[in-house]
Amino acid sequence: MSSSSSTTAANHGGGTPITAIHSDIVRSHILNRLDGSTLASTSCASAQLLSLCNDDHLWREICNSTWPSTTDPRLWDVISGFPSGYRSFYSDSFPAVRHQNSAKRTKTKKRSLPGTSTELISAVDIYCDDKLIYSKVMVTETHSGWFTYSPFRLDLLDPKETVSTPLAFDGENGNCVEIASNRLRVSWVLIDPAKNRALNVASLKAVDARRHWLNEEVQIRFAIVAAGGDGELVQCAVMVTCGGRECEEMHVRDVHMQVEDMEGKIVCGMESLGILREAMEGQRCRSSRRMDEHKYEMFVKMKIESMERKQRREMSLDIAFIATGVSIFLAILIHFLNRS
Repeated sequence: MSSSSSTTAANHGGGTPITAIHSDIVRSHILNRLDGSTLASTSCASAQLLSLCNDDHLWREICNSTWPSTTDPRLWDVISGFPSGYRSFYSDSFPAVRHQNSAKRTKTKKRSLPGTSTELISAVDIYCDDKLIYSKVMVTETHSGWFTYSPFRLDLLDPKETVSTPLAFDGENGNCVEIASNRLRVSWVLIDPAKNRALNVASLKAVDARRHWLNEEVQIRFAIVAAGGDGELVQCAVMVTCGGRECEEMHVRDVHMQVEDMEGKIVCGMESLGILREAMEGQRCRSSRRMDEHKYEMFVKMKIESMERKQRREMSLDIAFIATGVSIFLAILIHFLNRS
């Protein structure tokens, strides 16, 4: 061993520093084994690793394994158009959106609503026990009058299409709901090809699950909370409906995505597009099941408070109208009594 090699090994505890390993070996035997978060952290270690970790091929493989729908050829050129290609797409789609406060939204609302986008692309993957059971890419036109003024709702499945699952449809209400909500998972990435931004509008796990009292189907909600208009919040919800016969396989019968306001109303296409664009351009934060549940619980609490305030206002108006009506009636009665 040469003196220089001995000195280098000694300075690193007898091991070989990563800078001494050929870049092809680092890329093909080390970096390609890392997940997205670890690869991003590794890129901060040195200038050499930053260059190696920015390899778009590495990030493409990570995106394809994280979201199998991204292997669709229709997305190749779209994602390649992002500022840093697949790395930018991963940075947009993997973490959770951090909704802005009302003051920040007031400044960005006018900037976010206009745009040249004529379509939204949805890349959707459905899992059961982390095993892919359905994957689809669909394109939605956003320039038509129907989209602009109609309630915003994107349906994934065709009217008669269903997705089979390995889950048994249990007749016990609690068992069926718990099994479906714990074992099914959805990823719904919305892509704006004109602005080269993306957003995952589904929470990591279900934030709510219940069984419909009439048809006994299980309805599961995967939702994130985003900033709406006038300082209020909205939820971007992916709804999954499952059904089946007793002791047979459970089937997914409906999957759709919609934007709901604090009153539970589905927001129209034009307003939803502005909300989604602003969320795409906004900050991101590390996502977790507990955080998703906390945000959703906060949204539900604020929704209940908003409804109670509305009911109190309506009650106050009713009382005012009744009092005004009684006053008018008494005034007319007194007028006729005085004349008589």
